[in-house]
Amino acid sequence: MSEVENTELLIAEDIYLTSGVHIGTQQKSADMKDFIYKVRQDGLYVLDVKKTDERIRAAAKFLARIDPRRILVVSARQYGQTPAKEFSKAIGAPIADSRFIPGTLTNPINGAFVEPEILVVTDPAADKQAVKEALDIQIPIVAMCDANNETRNVDLVIPTNNKGRRALACVYWLLAREVLLARGDLKDPADYKLEIEDFESKL
Repeated sequence: MSEVENTELLIAEDIYLTSGVHIGTQQKSADMKDFIYKVRQDGLYVLDVKKTDERIRAAAKFLARIDPRRILVVSARQYGQTPAKEFSKAIGAPIADSRFIPGTLTNPINGAFVEPEILVVTDPAADKQAVKEALDIQIPIVAMCDANNETRNVDLVIPTNNKGRRALACVYWLLAREVLLARGDLKDPADYKLEIEDFESKL
């Protein structure tokens, strides 16, 4: 049984739904089958927002225990760059947005070299170079994963539409809030002054 079935979701279910967090792709990977709620008549796989909610809670608790300066956030996806940047700013973590320079995690003479303890990616397929290097140096990977993503190299999957502008804004906004709450930087969700719109990429 899902651990959030008997508790309220972190945000109203309709916010997840109107943000399109649940809208998956027309392909599903075997890795993601446990996160699929149903398949629509048009062939789109629908993700289970209860499981998204559950994984955001787990990721937030995990990230809250790490020095934010040792968390690296990566997003190659256009619609993921603003949400990832706002998330990193909110929790105080560095970001490699746009192009991830090969060797960032593995080559000490690289000008962009960093030594994080954990990697957060918007899409393990689009951010595959960062994922590969994180595997090389054996640090955990938290990833936003859509219905078609392969997740064998991901330590903590957050099932979500990772291509939608509003969906990515919603998930990164909520994850930032929950990290701040778990760290004790916020006492109450009502103290969180940022809005989903603050995380949304401009068209």
